[in-house]
Amino acid sequence: MLSLPPPSSLKELPQEQQFQTLDTLFESSPELHTLMTPVLANQTFSSYTSLIDAVGGRMSALSAANSPADRDILVGILGSHPRLGQPKTAAAEHLSELSRKEQANLNTGAEEQAEQLRLLNAEYEEKFPGLRFVTFVNGRSRGVIMEEMRARIDRGDTEREIEEIIQGMVAIAKDRASKLC
Repeated sequence: MLSLPPPSSLKELPQEQQFQTLDTLFESSPELHTLMTPVLANQTFSSYTSLIDAVGGRMSALSAANSPADRDILVGILGSHPRLGQPKTAAAEHLSELSRKEQANLNTGAEEQAEQLRLLNAEYEEKFPGLRFVTFVNGRSRGVIMEEMRARIDRGDTEREIEEIIQGMVAIAKDRASKLC
């Protein structure tokens, strides 16, 4: 069973353990490690909510920046999230155990719906290069998630999409923290 160290101890932990904590809350991303290294080295957090909000704030700040380097870092973080409904195959090896559990109900049901979700993922990634569709599944059905995905693809607003992904990642991380603390 995964667990998290006390949030107030993060500053004192070896960098590898700090990164493992970030990877547990979010998904493994070298860009997230780079973004948060100075924060984790210099700031003490009284709760995981405050840490997660700090990560979300840093990602939002990158989305507002005009620097191509900042945008590359942000896309690396946002693109690290697994595809929704990704089947258990060799291509899904980077799917974390927590993501596997969170998406369990998306991997059940009719094969036709699974194919539809696969096609929506491909359409989404074509519409928003470098990004992955991220939403807080929270027990919602595959059909409901696909309706949300379709609406976001049809909206076609990249900047709003980036903010929705950040919000989704923050919500997922807070849910994970509440379950692991």
